[in-house]
Amino acid sequence: SFLYTCQPYFNHLESTARSNLLDFSQQLCDKLEQLMLTYARHSLLCLDETKPDSLSHFCIGQTQLGRLRLTVFRYCKPTPYLAQVNTGLYKRMRWNVERLRDGLQQAGGEQGGGSEDTEYYFLCYEDIPIASAEAFDESQGVSHGNVVRMWSIGQWVQINPNTEDIYDWIMCEVPQAYYHQLLFLGSDEPSSSGATELLQQLLCVGFSHSDVTSVENWTSFFQAG
Repeated sequence: SFLYTCQPYFNHLESTARSNLLDFSQQLCDKLEQLMLTYARHSLLCLDETKPDSLSHFCIGQTQLGRLRLTVFRYCKPTPYLAQVNTGLYKRMRWNVERLRDGLQQAGGEQGGGSEDTEYYFLCYEDIPIASAEAFDESQGVSHGNVVRMWSIGQWVQINPNTEDIYDWIMCEVPQAYYHQLLFLGSDEPSSSGATELLQQLLCVGFSHSDVTSVENWTSFFQAG
């Protein structure tokens, strides 16, 4: 009975501590990003993905969700979705999602074999033209001239090469893929931790490749559940 009475306090402490850790993680990510941009401005490193010596992104953490292992990357600046093709999409984050074998999961992800498959998900934005800057409701986000910036989470779907043959990959100068949008986020850029949490929710419940939903509908779904 006493433990049951204390549970709300433990829940409050847990949520407060986790929130503080997420805030610290976000601050560290922001500071590291600014440091990388400063180095780039002084020509100490290159952020252009088309260059072989570029350093366009950095790892900001790894977590495991059942049989899924997520490795999270942050791009130092908005980077074209495809290196040599103008798709109008710019990526800000990437998640490598590995589906682990049973042996690897039981061993804590360190032994027992490799991953069965790796999927790639991205946080991207696209500048959508609007009729006029005055027609855009500034309370909903930030306009950039005659366009509004819209954010989404989507999956990398490989087009070329479309085989696992190592020779096809060697002959392919730049892999090509299309962006399969899964979750529409609106015009406000999410934090790194917030975007990762949304992707984790997507992966937890699974999703249909034919379904694209908005973050409002997705939030309502979890609140109703």
